Amino acid sequence: MNFENILVEQVNALATITINRPKKLNALNKATIEELHHAFKTLEKDASVKVIIITGSGEKAFVAGADISEFAHFSSEEGRMLAKKGQEILFDFVENLSTPVIAVVNGFALGGGLELAMACHFRVASENAKMGLPEVSLGVIPGYGGTQRLPQLVGKGKAMELIMTAGMISAEEAKEAGLVNHITSQEELLPLAEKIASKIIRNSSIAISAAIKAVNDNFKDGVNGFESEITEFGNCFSTEDFKEGTTAFLEKRKPKFPGK
Repeated sequence: MNFENILVEQVNALATITINRPKKLNALNKATIEELHHAFKTLEKDASVKVIIITGSGEKAFVAGADISEFAHFSSEEGRMLAKKGQEILFDFVENLSTPVIAVVNGFALGGGLELAMACHFRVASENAKMGLPEVSLGVIPGYGGTQRLPQLVGKGKAMELIMTAGMISAEEAKEAGLVNHITSQEELLPLAEKIASKIIRNSSIAISAAIKAVNDNFKDGVNGFESEITEFGNCFSTEDFKEGTTAFLEKRKPKFPGK
């Protein structure tokens, strides 16, 4: 896969996407969002890929926000379409991937950058990471899912404060709030994410996909997450992964799961 704004690398079952616009602090413009969609879609279809890591180039920023110059003169309708399409092809798309996606936050994750990190299944951050949703300081609100996912992760009150103050929080504050799972140094950040990924890769991709769907369904209007869990639990029983996992357990050996 050859792209202008992102780099994609695969080593065995782990794929890494790096947003590569360092001069723009990896800001998300239209072209980058479309490239990310294509990369995620391609990796999702690849049976050999069991975990995806997404990060930003350099040590300053994961993604410092959206590229404001692209939409500064938009009309209301153009703004609505910007948010709708972005959510559809990237942010909702990533959240609902059956392949686990880990956000490796290596610096600033602001606005659309934090929204992208929150769309991933979980997050690890460097000690120098700063996170926030500064949109109200520009006269607009988060439009790529920030008003919905931030309260889910940190609670309504904390989310309201972060959004209304347009402030940034440190990596330590983000961890305390439940926004990130782990913090480490810049040097150890990718190795940590890769270590977590290696643990995921050992498990059943089919079962992980089912778990992602069941967890996500708990946050969807009109969907009963418990019913989804029951359905996905039952579906697992008809899979080769279930047969291999239970057989391996009874035979006291490590399971050998195929690709997703």
